[in-house]
Amino acid sequence: MAGRGKGKSTLCSGFPLSIFFIVINEFCERFSYYGMRAVLVLYFKYFLHWDDNLATAIYHTFVALCYLTPILGAVLADSWLGKFKTIVSLSVVYTIGQTILSVGSLNDLTDHNRDGSPDNIPLHIALSMIGLILIALGTGGIKPCVSAFGGDQFEDDQEEQRSTFFSLFYLSVNAGSLISTIVTPNLRATECGIHTKQRCYPLAFGIPAILMAVSLIVFVAGSRMYKKVKPQGNVMLQVCKCIGFAIKNRFRHRSKEFPKREHWLDWASEKYDKRLIAQTKMVLKVLFLYIPLPMFWALFDQQGSRWTLQATAMNGDFGIPVQPDQMQIVNPILIVIMVPVVDSVVYPLIKKCKINFTPLKKITVGMFLASLAFVAAALLQVQIDKTTPVFPAAGQTQIRLMNLGSVPATVQFQPQLRNVDVAPKEATDYMIFKTSELQSLHVASGSLQTTQSLEGLLERKRYTFAFRVSGAEIASDLLFDNVTSKPEEGKNLIRFINNYDSTLNITLDDKAVAVLPPLEASNYTTVPGGKALHIIKGIMSSTYCTIASKKFGFGSAYTISINDCNRGILNISYYEDIPPSSVHMAWQIPQYFLLTCGEVVFSVTGLEFSYSQAPSNMKSVLQAGWLLSVAVGNIIVLIVAGASKLSKQWAEYVLFAALLFVVCIIFAIMATFYTYVDPNEIEAQFNEQEKEDKKDEDDHGKEIDSKM
Repeated sequence: MAGRGKGKSTLCSGFPLSIFFIVINEFCERFSYYGMRAVLVLYFKYFLHWDDNLATAIYHTFVALCYLTPILGAVLADSWLGKFKTIVSLSVVYTIGQTILSVGSLNDLTDHNRDGSPDNIPLHIALSMIGLILIALGTGGIKPCVSAFGGDQFEDDQEEQRSTFFSLFYLSVNAGSLISTIVTPNLRATECGIHTKQRCYPLAFGIPAILMAVSLIVFVAGSRMYKKVKPQGNVMLQVCKCIGFAIKNRFRHRSKEFPKREHWLDWASEKYDKRLIAQTKMVLKVLFLYIPLPMFWALFDQQGSRWTLQATAMNGDFGIPVQPDQMQIVNPILIVIMVPVVDSVVYPLIKKCKINFTPLKKITVGMFLASLAFVAAALLQVQIDKTTPVFPAAGQTQIRLMNLGSVPATVQFQPQLRNVDVAPKEATDYMIFKTSELQSLHVASGSLQTTQSLEGLLERKRYTFAFRVSGAEIASDLLFDNVTSKPEEGKNLIRFINNYDSTLNITLDDKAVAVLPPLEASNYTTVPGGKALHIIKGIMSSTYCTIASKKFGFGSAYTISINDCNRGILNISYYEDIPPSSVHMAWQIPQYFLLTCGEVVFSVTGLEFSYSQAPSNMKSVLQAGWLLSVAVGNIIVLIVAGASKLSKQWAEYVLFAALLFVVCIIFAIMATFYTYVDPNEIEAQFNEQEKEDKKDEDDHGKEIDSKM
């Protein structure tokens, strides 16, 4: 076959054996990419300790880069290296990038902080950014090559087999995405480390790196079987040159009198043939409709950033703990279910209702549904914000009262700020005061009284005033609550206070916590979210007492009072410092459902419409334009999120929803002026014209010959 390199056409059930190497390669590569991307924003937030806005900005910068580099990959493959060499060389770059990212997340190699936070942050950031740039270059560069390379393996008479291959190919894409989104968040959630136990990002990034290496090895292993089409020249470059020449030529003749051209592209007719100019006109008509599309992607790709961060403040108990980054799996699951349902049920019903549901109308509906998804996200965020604890601002201090005794007491905040009655074994909510106004606390219970000085209180901090009536006196202690934000990653914080008469040695799950004198409290200890039972052990005067803790939720903090021991069983009381996240992650499903509905009618229809409206040799130009719209969408997130300066996340969701709704209206207006064309018919006209021109030339040549 002309233009093809050598390759053994080994067949398996009528299919070239080489395509199985390509399908496995794609599965491994998509596992690698989506597995890494699923945990990326939480890596930025919890390992590099970036705030939500910076983590979101870098995440979308990376995604934008992944959708800009396909243009480079297409040019390399079609103009110089060919698809095979482009895939191999950029896969090597890709694998190196994944490896560097994994190494960059290794904390124990350089750091020894007991809290697991890295000391050498600049080194980790540098390695992570280098790794991500190489990954973007690799995954983007091979994106336009792999599926096309698979199509090259078939002969012209194998159209049915080629169609089956593309189905298998996209199945492998979804399978890789689906499985990796389950696996890598679980790997991230495990604890590993030499000096400290921490979230295992090296493993979460390392497995995708290994899968990428496997992908490369599998692809190279099939080298001798592949049919390798030699570079034929990039039609994208031809289109760009044609457009550039038309603009340059029109600008050159702007002040001279020349015959008017029907279309500005006709100024390229001095150098380029009519067929290329007509084809470019058709492509530009579609690309013009692409202008509003990036706004859809600006919302769609926030599943991996803002929506994942939203899930960190929610309850992930589905019977088993679900990680925030695992909620992204809802989208591919719904896609697998909804695509056949929409194609076989929804569209036929619409057709029966005699509604002309054109492709451009479908795209408009897809935008509208995505806008509704962000309205749902905003409503959910409002509910989450209601459960978020209020912490003291500048110039403020929070104090709560905890009565550990068995009799009620009254506490007066001096000077005459507030009187509060506290029942036995109860604690008040945190009360906010101006730090400068607090002087002392006066406690009275019956005839007993005591005063606690409040000098030296810090602004923006929380304190617990614990007290109890003990014999003929009131014992008390002012505890510093060293928690100024809700625990991250759905973890919980617990501490113990000794409400016993003698020193208490406390362990949690056989790990020593503290040795506490009476009425003193331990530091906070971190426990995983959603874990059912922890064993609390107290040693009192050589007596061992134990009890199983209650099931903790997600994102809570508790003070546990150790009261006494009865027959080897501890008597304990729970005091809620920070309430657990009460809004369940399942409430994200409606917004995922709306966004996925939007994706089904937007993305699938958009590609189908684009391909139907462009000449056969211009499909790659539209593919590049489509991918570019995704990149621009992610850049829009950076611009809008950075420029809006909104303090409330729900307000940002509403802003994005409103922007997409406005763009949706603009697109609907643009669509009304679009006239559908049949590229095949236009191509046939050109073919017929070329035949007539050739015939005229032949006839003219014969006339000249006859006269000679």
